[in-house]
Amino acid sequence: MPNNYKNAKQDLTTTNLTTLYTCPNATTGLVKSILVSEDSGNADTITVSITDSESSPATFSLFKVKAVGANTTVELLTQPLVVQENEILKVQAATADRLHVVASILEVS
Repeated sequence: MPNNYKNAKQDLTTTNLTTLYTCPNATTGLVKSILVSEDSGNADTITVSITDSESSPATFSLFKVKAVGANTTVELLTQPLVVQENEILKVQAATADRLHVVASILEVS
């Protein structure tokens, strides 16, 4: 199979833990970018974690309460993030209806 470029998007309309991306079977995801945009005019925070399906599942924090300024966009990654098959990237906003998240991913099978 060829490499597949895709993006994963979420409008965080609640404060629930929300799945942003699940890496498919027999695939490695290279997350090149995670952009977080605040569009309500109020600063907020986001938490990003990854769930390892092989550890029963265990959740690991990537960004814990990362600040996002009012009406700004923040790039969370400075280097690509490797996501292995069946691992799940999850995001959670501190306040509903303020944050949008877009991840740019290269899937390699």
